[in-house]
This record gives sequence, C-alpha cells and structure tokens, in this order.
Amino acid sequence: MSGPKTKELVLDVLKPRTPSLPAFAIFLAEFTGIDSVEVILVEKDERTESLEVILQGCDIIYDGLKEYIGKQGAVIHSVDKVSVESEE
Repeated sequence: MSGPKTKELVLDVLKPRTPSLPAFAIFLAEFTGIDSVEVILVEKDERTESLEVILQGCDIIYDGLKEYIGKQGAVIHSVDKVSVESEE
C-alpha cells in the first residue's frame, strides 16, 4: 500500500538569466515523477528572472525537486499551490 502522492505544484522560483526558459523547462521535465512543465516569466532584471512554475506528475518529491532546481542556481521562493491524491 502506498501513501498520498503530490500530483501538482505551483512554485515561485528565482533563477539566474541563464539557462534560458526553454532549457530550464526541459531540465525540470527530466526530474523523476514530472510529466508536464509550464514556466511563466513574471519579472526579470539584469541578472535574474522570477518565474511561476507549474509542475504536474505522478509523484513529485518536493525535497528532491528543491535540491535539483538548486543545480541551476535557482531557488524556490514559495509554494503557491499543491495538489495531492491519495492512492487506495
């Protein structure tokens, strides 16, 4: 028997200007448990970009994702939405 699984996350993310948005989205899509990625540019300045990141999948492990995003020099500012389904 398995427990509840995270199916969707909406994140406020701050990342450096590089990588590009398409490259960052592809990077996120490669994380285990993620099926769909949407990245929306909210604001940018000389060195950073603020993003709304919408992730959908079968079992998104937040702590692992947070560490994975850090590999790109990005940081999660907030979790704005979480959808969890229980497996029965």
